[in-house]
Amino acid sequence: MIYILIIVLGIVLDRLSKLYAINNFIEKPINTPFINLTYLENRGAAFGILQDKRIFFLIITLAIVLYLIYYFYKSYKSNPVILNVSIAMIISGALGNFYDRFFNGFVVDFIEFSFFTFPVFNIADIFVTLGCGLMILYIVFIHEDK
Repeated sequence: MIYILIIVLGIVLDRLSKLYAINNFIEKPINTPFINLTYLENRGAAFGILQDKRIFFLIITLAIVLYLIYYFYKSYKSNPVILNVSIAMIISGALGNFYDRFFNGFVVDFIEFSFFTFPVFNIADIFVTLGCGLMILYIVFIHEDK
């Protein structure tokens, strides 16, 4: 099933990229005019909010992922592809960062835009963001209340 592949692929890309960042960017960050590849231990959420609330993030992530899996299982056959892809991407990214928080106590971030101020992020964050963007497109332009 393509949706399970999206989840697994996202988790694998996230893990491999974070391992690469740990092994390469701690000592030797890469700075370019567009992207900086650096190493950051994020103990909070997006934009560094709620620092050191690990247990809260573990519980809330687990609750959201379990709900999304339940919803997906119950309705994936009747959902449009865009909604299923968005849910799979959100699950994948959430599990990628959950893994870090559970085993490390923090999330490894390493991608940073160098031409404007924006928080450092990772592949899991990209999956969550794109998944949420697709879900917003679905809700705004496709979904019809029945």
